Amino acid sequence: MAVASRLAVTRVSPADGARPAAAAGRRSGLAVVRLPPTDSRGRRRRRGGAVAASPPTEEVVQMTEPLTKEDLVAYLVSGCKPKENWRIGTEHEKFGFEVDTLRPIKYDQIRDILNGLAERFDWEKIMEGNIVIGLKQGKQSISLEPGGQFELSGAPLETLHQTCAEVNSHLYQVKAVGEEMGIGFLGLGFQPKWALSDIPIMPKGRYKIMRNYMPKVGTLGLDMMFRTCTVQVNLDFSSEQDMIRKFRAGLALQPIATAIFANSPFKEGKPNGFLSLRSHIWTDTDNNRAGMLPFVFDNSFGFEQYVDYALDVPMYFVYRNNKYIDCTGMSFRVYFCP
Repeated sequence: MAVASRLAVTRVSPADGARPAAAAGRRSGLAVVRLPPTDSRGRRRRRGGAVAASPPTEEVVQMTEPLTKEDLVAYLVSGCKPKENWRIGTEHEKFGFEVDTLRPIKYDQIRDILNGLAERFDWEKIMEGNIVIGLKQGKQSISLEPGGQFELSGAPLETLHQTCAEVNSHLYQVKAVGEEMGIGFLGLGFQPKWALSDIPIMPKGRYKIMRNYMPKVGTLGLDMMFRTCTVQVNLDFSSEQDMIRKFRAGLALQPIATAIFANSPFKEGKPNGFLSLRSHIWTDTDNNRAGMLPFVFDNSFGFEQYVDYALDVPMYFVYRNNKYIDCTGMSFRVYFCP
């Protein structure tokens, strides 16, 4: 379950006389989320909030005021939904390979697949400068992981049956385009054949920062970046207590889910000694941001405690003036409260 998303949260002042409302909309290229009239402690708020997908637009940078911890807690509170509005969001990653050689596909080949999907199935291109790095269609998107892993970020859907139909439609599309190029796709937790040095690096600015930082905080971080794939699920919650129950259940069931869906027994063409090498890799990737979270089971756990945890996780970067600025090692708490 994703309690806090990858969105960059910022704070803005509403127009004079504007009043916060529990509603969401899109203005001037920004995803605007108005915070509830009161914060998690029942105190009335005087400002609204804005959320922009990373990388944020320049307009967000110009509009923002400094964030506070209360803003972050209130953002999580604003995610509470009645049960009838609950949705399931899934993410599916897979390895692309050349059918004739079994080698991993390079960015140029991935670019051609993205262009083919855009032209044939009406996806909109996502650009970083003049480079296509993904696609979007409605509330779905396709993105690239560091080693070219092809990811579908699904739309928020009502049932597992809809999720199944969504991913099958996606697989049909990538197969239709890929087959014409001699490219296939493989769903495994770890790259089964090729060494780290054989994996292409995607031309996305933030991955250079991550690539330099990972070896400083663990021995297996680069393997995580370039040689693993996953399936993830995002769940809604109705209240803080509902979030706590789901978070605890998700953590408690994680070892069972890992065992049931173990799917990474090979490395560089040989058995690697694990049924789930992918899970082992996460034990020494970056323990500041990975692993179990014992505090979730404390009686005091809630939105505020999760924000405290997130504030102390070291950052990767800040996006300013269309550039990724290396902030590795600095916590967000230190960054906005120096």
